[in-house]
Amino acid sequence: MRRDHRDLVRYTASERVNHWIVGISFILLGMSGLALFHPAFFPFTLLFGGGTWTRILHPIFGVIMAVFFIIMVWRFAKHNLMHKLDWQWIGRVNEMIDGNDETMPVQGKYNGGQKLLFWLLLACMLLLIPSGILLWRAYFDFPVELVRVAAVVHSATAVVMICLIFVHIYAAIWVTGTVRAMWYGTVTRAWAKQHHRCWFEEVTKPRSDGPARR
Repeated sequence: MRRDHRDLVRYTASERVNHWIVGISFILLGMSGLALFHPAFFPFTLLFGGGTWTRILHPIFGVIMAVFFIIMVWRFAKHNLMHKLDWQWIGRVNEMIDGNDETMPVQGKYNGGQKLLFWLLLACMLLLIPSGILLWRAYFDFPVELVRVAAVVHSATAVVMICLIFVHIYAAIWVTGTVRAMWYGTVTRAWAKQHHRCWFEEVTKPRSDGPARR
């Protein structure tokens, strides 16, 4: 892929690594979790060395994802605070879907949809982590009634999170140039100006101590 030296840095290398660790952990969690959830998905256990290893590895994948997700929240939460323009963007999302994104309210580093997805995923994690701990019978021995409730909460929340991730992936592919940002860390100035004008103006604004940031 051809890249211009004037492209804007959207993600640092460490931010991209953080994202991909969370993403890969989620895929492993999803496949191992589905294998444990329903017999129809049991063949997935072959990817992990069998049913026993799937049961052992699933919570370990969960710990890895939880740790790096928390780091990601710490890094990006300030960029995902909802503002009035974000709610306006969400209210007019049909225009975006119809391809009329040039008429949408101007956005910062993330648009209203991305911000809302961020907080929904965080809410899911806040349910998955404690319910997952309650189900980790190898190390904990909670009352069976509590474990049963945790199993329902964990399974239902996991289904919701899988759906949200599918939306995230679809949107990233649909908006050309988004995936490139997470692969290479940069976006073109035209892309930034079209989709995130406020962020574009912020990062290209000349600084008093030197040239404009790249």
